[in-house]
Amino acid sequence: MSYVPRLKEKYKSDVIPSLQKQFSYENVMQVPKLKKICINQGIGDAVGDKKLIENALKDLTTITGQKAVPTKSRKDISNFKLRKGVNIGTRVTLRGEIMYEFLDRLISVSLPRTRDFRGVNPKGFDGHGNFTFGIKEHIIFPEMDIDKVPKILGMDITFVTSAKTNEEAQALITEFGFPFTKKSN
Repeated sequence: MSYVPRLKEKYKSDVIPSLQKQFSYENVMQVPKLKKICINQGIGDAVGDKKLIENALKDLTTITGQKAVPTKSRKDISNFKLRKGVNIGTRVTLRGEIMYEFLDRLISVSLPRTRDFRGVNPKGFDGHGNFTFGIKEHIIFPEMDIDKVPKILGMDITFVTSAKTNEEAQALITEFGFPFTKKSN
């Protein structure tokens, strides 16, 4: 038997029946699923120092297990000394088994390592079933050696789901064990 990521197995065995019951879906195919995870890093200082992009690409590739690509500026902005086509960030899109592995490491290892962690604010939903949140320090991932990191960078992580509403998407992500903060009314 080949290897199946823990959260992929959990989705099939626990999440689908739970969401089917919660939202009274008639068909298993109506249950929302996690399509992809997009990770972006904007590196504003990269305009002056090209080495920052190289280090960020290497770090993001190490964290995700998939090759990261640089993002280029779309237009000239003289106030920021920015030219069109200059590398100003990094990104990677995870799908399939690599996505589930990354999500598992994010939930069980990396987020709890964040300083003063009390959960992720659930206000990052976009109304179409996608959720975005930010991480201030990329050194929370166990793959990073803090002594060899020249500059601590943040990143935005987006979960793209097939859910139609924010409630369905939040229920899906919560079922995986994602630590949302409790709403205080």
